[in-house]
Order: sequence, then C-alpha cells, then structure tokens
Amino acid sequence: MTSTDATACPHCGWPDRGEPFQVLSRHATATGRTEWTRCGCGSLQVRVADGCGTRVVSRSRLAVRSGTASH
Repeated sequence: MTSTDATACPHCGWPDRGEPFQVLSRHATATGRTEWTRCGCGSLQVRVADGCGTRVVSRSRLAVRSGTASH
C-alpha cells in the first residue's frame, strides 16, 4: 500500500468522493473511523473519517492478472 495526497484513483481516475466504491469493513477509532474500501477498478483503499472529513490515506496497486499473456 502507498500513501496518497491525490483526490482521485491513480489507476482509473475516478474521484475519491465518487461512487461506486465497495466498503469491505469499518472500524471505530478514538477520533472517528477507518474504512477499507475497494475502488470500482479493484484498487484496495484505506479511508479515514474524522473531524476533517473522509479521505483516502493509502491505496494498493492493481492486482496483476495471471493467464492473460499473449502468444
């Protein structure tokens, strides 16, 4: 996972505040909550929701698909 200051997914360009994204889990923290989400393109994201709003603080690279090699 890499940290991010971007406001859009670097893999597909979809805005971080836009739908669709799938919430995988939510966890309460002392200052708000942490959410693990998956972008529409498949990138895993960690979102922090607190008094400053909701933001993506870390995201994964896209998974490499096996079996797609060309001949």
